[in-house]
Amino acid sequence: MAQKVLTHCRIATMNKGETAYGLIEDGAIVLSDDRIEWVGKASQLPQAYAKAQNVDLGGRLVTPALIDCHTHLVFGGNRALEFEMRLEGATYEEVARAGGGIVATTSATKSATEEELLASALPRLDAFIAEGVTTIEIKSGYGLSIEDEIKMLKVARQLEKERPIKVVTSWLAAHALPAEYKDRDNEYIEEIACEGLRQAHALGLVDAVDGFCEGIAFSVEQMERVFDVAKELGLPIKLHAEQLSNLGGAKMAAERGALSADHIEYLDAAGVAAMAKAGTVGTILPGAFYTIRETQLPPVQALRDAGVDIAIASDGNPGSSPLFSVLLTMNMACTLFRLTPEEALAGVTRNAAKALGLEEDRGTIETGKRADLAVWNIGMPAELSYRIGFNSLHQRIFGGDL
Repeated sequence: MAQKVLTHCRIATMNKGETAYGLIEDGAIVLSDDRIEWVGKASQLPQAYAKAQNVDLGGRLVTPALIDCHTHLVFGGNRALEFEMRLEGATYEEVARAGGGIVATTSATKSATEEELLASALPRLDAFIAEGVTTIEIKSGYGLSIEDEIKMLKVARQLEKERPIKVVTSWLAAHALPAEYKDRDNEYIEEIACEGLRQAHALGLVDAVDGFCEGIAFSVEQMERVFDVAKELGLPIKLHAEQLSNLGGAKMAAERGALSADHIEYLDAAGVAAMAKAGTVGTILPGAFYTIRETQLPPVQALRDAGVDIAIASDGNPGSSPLFSVLLTMNMACTLFRLTPEEALAGVTRNAAKALGLEEDRGTIETGKRADLAVWNIGMPAELSYRIGFNSLHQRIFGGDL
């Protein structure tokens, strides 16, 4: 059993407790293979670890490694032309007629091979890894056919083999309605979203089931049909809900035990209460809020008052949130949504792990959890959210590997 002792460091354990950030001054962490065996003040380090390899961190800050719990990392093409057209005054209809919008991403994703999708996704994944991310969620949702949705998830699984990172996959076929199913949305739900889910699950490609519950996407009742299949297969659920209007999707998902409800700008009191009762995480996505110039703020104070855990995520995608930086996401959550720096860090560690159903294994620094850590060239945890466009990562530790 290989043991290492990290010493001469401040530790933001992110455990809930009496101190902000669960901070331990002059701490030590014992790593045993891929697990945390002990954590505490260096002065209290048990004598049993006296002969273990010592790693002096030079007074740096250690946090749990970062987690992005909501991304659309695998996709074909980009929407830079659409971005430019809108800024030059084109209407949504004009952009759509020019082949923009999700149609453009769907077309590019369908035409790309698995190898091409992998090659385009790797640089985006590397950007996250460079910021201390060790766990990332990746959704399907741009294939909109069984074959192409499965293709996306195969690429997501391959990314985990190409890089030292944990990838959690979500089936998101209920993301948009393809042109060939125009005015046949119920048939799409049954033939693609539900049947495709069964096939993808049989291939071992699905960790969770997601959907877009919105006026421009799918209704609460349609999402319930998808979630019925998820229940049949024993898969956890989550939902894009209340982003542009309040349809009650978050309430429905919470009542079904959802891991998280995401976006939630238009979440009402009934939705907040249902999430609090179920322990459903509220995942807020400042990148999308910023990009589409939304003005309706998510009800952060209501979530706080109800005791709903708040996660934050990049929502990295080619259209509404072309953001591939967790550190910038933290700053935006503080600046746009008025989260505190401690809430922002909890949102990409402890609460992000809970949003993925992984809170028993990662997201905090405590005995028995996986040794996924980030070492930073900073003194105060607030510096992670304070700086804009600056990466202070000194070292990323994945499963105890220094």
